[in-house]
Amino acid sequence: MNNPTDGQPALEAVGLGRRYRGGWALRNCDFSLPAGRICGVVGPNGAGKSTLLALGARLLAPTEGELRVLGEAGNTPDLRRRVGFVAQDKPLYPRLTVAETLRLGRELNPDWDHRTAQRVLDQGQLDPKARIGSLSGGQRTRVALALALGKGPELLLLDEPMADLDPLARHQLMGILMAEAAERGTTIVLSSHILTELEGVIDHLLLVQSGRIRLAGDLEQILDAHRLLTGGDGSRLAPHTVVERRSTGRTTTALVRTDAPVDGSWESSRPTLEDLLLSYLRSPQTDTATDREAAA
Repeated sequence: MNNPTDGQPALEAVGLGRRYRGGWALRNCDFSLPAGRICGVVGPNGAGKSTLLALGARLLAPTEGELRVLGEAGNTPDLRRRVGFVAQDKPLYPRLTVAETLRLGRELNPDWDHRTAQRVLDQGQLDPKARIGSLSGGQRTRVALALALGKGPELLLLDEPMADLDPLARHQLMGILMAEAAERGTTIVLSSHILTELEGVIDHLLLVQSGRIRLAGDLEQILDAHRLLTGGDGSRLAPHTVVERRSTGRTTTALVRTDAPVDGSWESSRPTLEDLLLSYLRSPQTDTATDREAAA
């Protein structure tokens, strides 16, 4: 059984950057993810989400700064056993059967949990004799997730894991992931473009945009630090930090950081996760805070 209570963050970035030939994918990234959380990594295409997860899986090395994984720096050999990773393209051996792929996972991982891996496959009613190359995208995703969960990792990194699954399969697999976090204390980090998929599942948030971290921290604290305002005079939003302001006729709607009590002329409500993320994504130039400030 995993022990996420040793006091070390699951992921901790300090000045993290990664450069490719075409430029910086990530730059000046700082955040700390406590162990045992379910973290959603959100951002537009090209924001740096896949690069961040690949750095966490030690498939890439930082160009600058540092990303500590489960308290370890650099390529500590023991980390491969403790970290599971599912990439967007779900790389698997196409000529192997489903059963052979699971047997390979069992042979390569000393802490193999066959029961959990088989449960993921059984929900999809996969034929054990079917070759990987003959499976649909959603079926290959099931096999990749079965391998990752069967490994029994302390940290599970999932890059767009549900993109090619139907709604029922997403619901089933989200249930398995939440059970994994609850029963084993596994830290789960998943990127997703489907905002409704994250609602009610994640308890920590990383918003990545243009290669930088725009929001990072406990989800409830971040939501509590914002208000969705409707009505009133759009010129009276000071002293709040305005994330986004939109006007339709005489009505103004704004998402703000609540730096002071809200004027009574505004109708105020706590934003949903979707409200929050869409406002930030539509306003990429807004100065925002990381977890240390959002929790203040």
